[in-house]
Amino acid sequence: MSANLIREFSESSQLAGGNADYVEQIYEAWLADPGSVPAEWDGYFKGFKGREAGDVPHSSVIARIEAAQKQRRSAPAAAAGPVDNAYAQKQAGVLRLLTAYRSRGHIAAKLDPLGLSVPDIDTPDLGLAFHGLSEADLDTEFDAGTFAGGGHRMKLRDLLAKLKQIYTGTVGAEFMYISDHDQRAWIHSRLEQAGGSPGLQKAEKVRVLEALTAAEGLERYLHTKYVGQKRFSLEGGDSLIPMMDDIVRAAGDNGVKEVVIGMAHRGRLNVLVNILGKAPSQLFNEFEGKFEHDDSPIHSGDVKYHMGFSADVKTPKGGVHVALAFNPSHLEIVNPVVAGSVHARQALRRDTARDKSLAVLIHGDAAFAGQGVNMELMQMSQARGFAIGGTLHLVVNNQVGFTTSKREDARSTLYCTDLAKMVNAPVFHVNGDDPEAVIQVTRLAYEFRKRFKKDVVIDLVCYRRHGHNEADEPAATQPLMYQIIRKRPTTRDLYAQQLVKESAIGADDGQKMLDDYRARLEKGEPLIAIDPNPDRDISVDWTRFLKNSLSMEVDTGVPREQMAKVLDVILDVPADITLHSRVAKIYDDRRKMAAGEVPADWGFAENLAYGTLIADGSDLRVVGQDAGRGTFFHRHAVLHDQKTGNTLLPLSKVRDTARVEVIDSLLSEEAVMAFEYGEATTSPDQLTIWEGQFGDFANGAQVVIDQFISSGEAKWDRLCGLALFLPHGYEGQGPEHSSARLERFLQLCALDNMQVCVPTTPAQAFHMIRRQQVRPVRKPLIVMTPKSLLRHKLAVSTLDELASGRFQLVIGEHRDLPAKKVKRVVLCSGKVYYDLLEDAEKRGIDDVAIVRVEQLYPFPRPEVSAELQKYPSAKEVVWCQEEPMNQGAWFQIRHHLQACAGPKQSLSYAGRARSPAPAAGHLNTHVAEQTALVEQALVAPVGTDHAAE
Repeated sequence: MSANLIREFSESSQLAGGNADYVEQIYEAWLADPGSVPAEWDGYFKGFKGREAGDVPHSSVIARIEAAQKQRRSAPAAAAGPVDNAYAQKQAGVLRLLTAYRSRGHIAAKLDPLGLSVPDIDTPDLGLAFHGLSEADLDTEFDAGTFAGGGHRMKLRDLLAKLKQIYTGTVGAEFMYISDHDQRAWIHSRLEQAGGSPGLQKAEKVRVLEALTAAEGLERYLHTKYVGQKRFSLEGGDSLIPMMDDIVRAAGDNGVKEVVIGMAHRGRLNVLVNILGKAPSQLFNEFEGKFEHDDSPIHSGDVKYHMGFSADVKTPKGGVHVALAFNPSHLEIVNPVVAGSVHARQALRRDTARDKSLAVLIHGDAAFAGQGVNMELMQMSQARGFAIGGTLHLVVNNQVGFTTSKREDARSTLYCTDLAKMVNAPVFHVNGDDPEAVIQVTRLAYEFRKRFKKDVVIDLVCYRRHGHNEADEPAATQPLMYQIIRKRPTTRDLYAQQLVKESAIGADDGQKMLDDYRARLEKGEPLIAIDPNPDRDISVDWTRFLKNSLSMEVDTGVPREQMAKVLDVILDVPADITLHSRVAKIYDDRRKMAAGEVPADWGFAENLAYGTLIADGSDLRVVGQDAGRGTFFHRHAVLHDQKTGNTLLPLSKVRDTARVEVIDSLLSEEAVMAFEYGEATTSPDQLTIWEGQFGDFANGAQVVIDQFISSGEAKWDRLCGLALFLPHGYEGQGPEHSSARLERFLQLCALDNMQVCVPTTPAQAFHMIRRQQVRPVRKPLIVMTPKSLLRHKLAVSTLDELASGRFQLVIGEHRDLPAKKVKRVVLCSGKVYYDLLEDAEKRGIDDVAIVRVEQLYPFPRPEVSAELQKYPSAKEVVWCQEEPMNQGAWFQIRHHLQACAGPKQSLSYAGRARSPAPAAGHLNTHVAEQTALVEQALVAPVGTDHAAE
């Protein structure tokens, strides 16, 4: 190798990334025999300052090389080495060839069963000439470097044959971009030691055929018995079933307690029956419209290919609980829900090794590449507060996204899985019509996740035998593809023929296996072994939350002495921690609040609510982009030492066994909110809160709100106590930071599915938070939290209000007004109350009562009616809001207000006019609008009913 080439490696980035393995191989060869490498490399390695032969750790060689680059650039060229330089150059070429196959062999792999998808990428580096080798060198023996773990000398002919078999067969492995050397080395050692052979024993091969038979048998049966009904057939991707079967067996045999699966439609029914053991008779009933639920509108149900299921599956060496998550039609959105559920299960077990619960996510190729939630989830995979020890991602790559099959239309990358590279997750592409290779990569992926606790992806390259659903005609848009598909034998047929040739089964055994499966299917009983005595090391009792209503009242007060004990803990800051001056002032003020010297503000009451719940036995998880300190600098649940950067979470000290997490999340709404939904549906004894930096940030997670939070109980009977804290209020911050889109949440409210509250005092926040956990009901809670009220001089409470009060659905007029003199009652919610109050006191208005509606859903009709009845002379009822008329609460609650108003009372609206945007963009306009709506509510003449507006 020439000095120029050495200089090229030394002065470029090629010492990093994929070429790192190449340099390491040369180094290892040099350690074994300095004369086996080119003279320039021999001199290069000898040049490490202060080293003796063999004392540089293998894992640090690249770092040492980079550190020595500057010194080596000016060094004179080394003298000729002790061996023939031409041979040494060939030796270096062999090592480069090995690196090329590891890095880019997947491009030449035979992955597509249909033979249609061939990457339009030249691979000259997989040829001999590219590395200075030729056929004349095929019978020359070389050091094979780290091939198969190292220590091999092989003829080039044999090495090349092995490389082709391993890296360009029916498995295409992508892993050389991984930064961690140990992970790369582990993968290529495992692949190379296997030598391209899955190594299955006869019994294992028969089991694979049985799984393929089950996959095909169910689809054939449904196709003939329920003609034309949607089932999103797995046909063409049948190898998913032996893959999942192998994962479940490995989990059960390795002590995993739970496998939680998330997947969309395709193959879902097959997984339910053949992996989880759902009784075929139950599935058939669903095809025939016989669902096991009542006819109440509260239980609306869902289509059969959205339904979840769970079972305790028996495995040869144990058993494992397998759960398939309920999933809407929004494809990949279930993925973070599953991750959140797994995280909660691990937390309940104190499973810090993350060995007992495993997430398996089954994706479609187009959805995996195209749905942004997967990028967000990948970014969460190793983040504090969200890591679950790695996820197994299985991509059923049928090479068609609905009707889009051209790669240039479907994505901008070579593979649908390229997203995984950003988190250094390995990807194993495998031809779905080679079931043994599928099992090989499945086991490799399982072991990688187990060892390194990182995500890993299997790209099951297959096809879709029918259209997107069974009523579609796929040939209309993919004519050439479906000409090939219609002529192609099934995966089961191909594999059965292979096993007959190998004498692993008899000529008629494959058909007999299919007939036996069909016979068992028609009996309708579960087709897999269910564990009769499962080892349930954790259990969650949801029964205590059933048949309880949101109307039930609970005592949310806390005795003063108990509050004092909690405050002693959460306000105790060790002397060796230096707080920021502003934070120190906040904590000094809180100590005065604890002593009753000054009224309690919002941050004080909120933290105290959390502390008292923790003391009572609840756990706590608060997640948001600024959850630790609070976006508006009010919470400071997490304290930062200004000298060391260390953090302190005082709430975690309230109870030794408590699980307390206050997490500043990554800049994601959709995936993080979905993750927290998964947490909340798994841990009812944990108060789980997602907080938007501003309330409108929830817009980015609207699908989670629509498909899970608001409707999960109605569709799937899934209880969830997730609370969304959404800062809301018009302070002139523009369209995007004023409104949390209250109207959208109210529009989703029906049949007591969730709660929407707008608390206006710290005491109200205190009791609302405690009510959410103390009351034996688990429903989502949507809170329009304040911004300016966090420090408003009037938005304060006393310790007595915390100790003995409760959450008031409605707060009546607190001024001492003569009831008979009141001519108008203004109803409102949130911050606008204080604007109204201050203006009324400024003007000396004593004939207008101001009433706060603190809970907008379920709407408190009796309480509002009672307040209106206090003022018999009032002829005018006005609803005042800050939001435009077509937004906010007005159109969603007007029927409630009309029902509460007396027969002689008019109902009017005071607020901003209709607008496409939530708020004005200019402060002057905001101030003028706010002044006008307050005046309109308090003193302006009102009409009768605004129903026509």
